[in-house]
Amino acid sequence: MKRMITWMMCMMTTAVMMAQGVAFEPEGTTLEQASAKAKAENKLIFLDCYTQWCGPCKKMSKEVFPQEKVGEFMNPKFVSIKIDMESEYGAPLAKKLQIQAYPTFVIFNANAQEISRFLGYHATDAFIDVVKEKSADNTSSSLEQRWKNGDRDPQFLMEYLQTLTASYKGDEANDVAEAILEGKEETFSADSTLRTIFFRNINNPFAKSFVYTAQHPEALSAVTGEFPVKMKIQSVLSGFQRQIINEADGTATLDEDAFGRFLALLAVLGVENADHYRLSTLITLTEKQKNYDAYLNYIREYLSNPKLDADDMQLANWTKPFADPNADNTYKEQMKGILQKRVDEIKAGRRQAQRKVGNMMLSRPTDELLEMIISALDGKMPGQ
Repeated sequence: MKRMITWMMCMMTTAVMMAQGVAFEPEGTTLEQASAKAKAENKLIFLDCYTQWCGPCKKMSKEVFPQEKVGEFMNPKFVSIKIDMESEYGAPLAKKLQIQAYPTFVIFNANAQEISRFLGYHATDAFIDVVKEKSADNTSSSLEQRWKNGDRDPQFLMEYLQTLTASYKGDEANDVAEAILEGKEETFSADSTLRTIFFRNINNPFAKSFVYTAQHPEALSAVTGEFPVKMKIQSVLSGFQRQIINEADGTATLDEDAFGRFLALLAVLGVENADHYRLSTLITLTEKQKNYDAYLNYIREYLSNPKLDADDMQLANWTKPFADPNADNTYKEQMKGILQKRVDEIKAGRRQAQRKVGNMMLSRPTDELLEMIISALDGKMPGQ
């Protein structure tokens, strides 16, 4: 009888879990804790990588995860967890997993080894279908082993690159792309397939194909035009720049070795605005460290460099640490002075106010927006 009651209680508990949709573990559950539970229950791990500001993430949580149908499929097979990728635990994990878009859903085996991943909002049936496909797909692991064993057959490399690209594994895809482009640095621009691989998969600024292209952009520009090449170079350099700052346990540190190698590379490449990358790295670092004396000094150094130019929206963005009403007034006053100097330059006709960002028209010119920010730093509402 006792055994029967226990069985019935388990069945009732399972029914409740299924009725409520996906049974996510309590907030704060780590990947390591999920792995321990998955091993004990012989399950896979499902990780929902989200942020507080992500609209599709909220839509998945509101419309898809609560569905009974989804719970019936997920709960018997997965230990499911949600992690805010901008939280103290989530930020370094996002960097480790190369999460760059939201929502990203990652499926692991019980040992927390990634099986596959997929992105974006999916309606109920589509979500179930893609989870079935991704959790049953072990192709990437076998291909990974062939790569580790030294297989460099051209057909295999193309197949493996396609799998990695579909799984959004950027660093691994870069490594395979480098192998494909090895020895073709001066000629790949003439091959449409190789050009696509370069633009889509190369993210390492030290890759031979990238170094050659950055030093000789005319070869690729002759085929694609200057703008895509310029944007690719900026994207790769900016992407590596973000990796130089390490975040863990609520602190931010600079990878001095990587930073030094990066600055040396910029010199070798002859990057015209190399100081942009140096100073913007240090501005980001000191903001994360809440070292606002250094933060403001680096901003001033950036603005005083005649080779660099921070637009009005960048100035506004740099104001964010002081938007808190409890922020130190000394820093607010210094930031107000920086903003006011820009407003004065616009009023005197030495600069033009921005009226759009990219293709988006602003509701008012940026000198008015900066004046509103100055008033907000004074604790005043617009119009006061």
